[in-house]
Amino acid sequence: MSDRKIRITAGAAEAEAVLNDSATSDKIWEALPISARANVWGDEIYFSIPVSCAPSADAREVVGMGELGYWPPGNAFCVFFGPTPASQGEEIRAASPVNPIGRVSGDAKAFKKTRAGDTVTIVKT
Repeated sequence: MSDRKIRITAGAAEAEAVLNDSATSDKIWEALPISARANVWGDEIYFSIPVSCAPSADAREVVGMGELGYWPPGNAFCVFFGPTPASQGEEIRAASPVNPIGRVSGDAKAFKKTRAGDTVTIVKT
């Protein structure tokens, strides 16, 4: 795992996270800091960022608790912290495959406080 640590603030929620060593994460790291408006989809927040990447070889729909993903169709950064409308049972499922880009270091469920339209910032720490 890389040492590229970030802080994600989304409305009343804040968490530390670590980006992985993927090409998508490289582009996101170079684009920081980023500020956007949150969208909420079940227990996922996502927001468009000024980064464009194709789907990666390891892109997938089912992700883990606290995983960070990049959603190529929307140029979106995603934070997953529970089931979404696409989930089957208790799984955490994106709308379509996302590039895995990292993981929240603490309790990802803090993002349950985030509301659509909240300001989201991502900064290097």
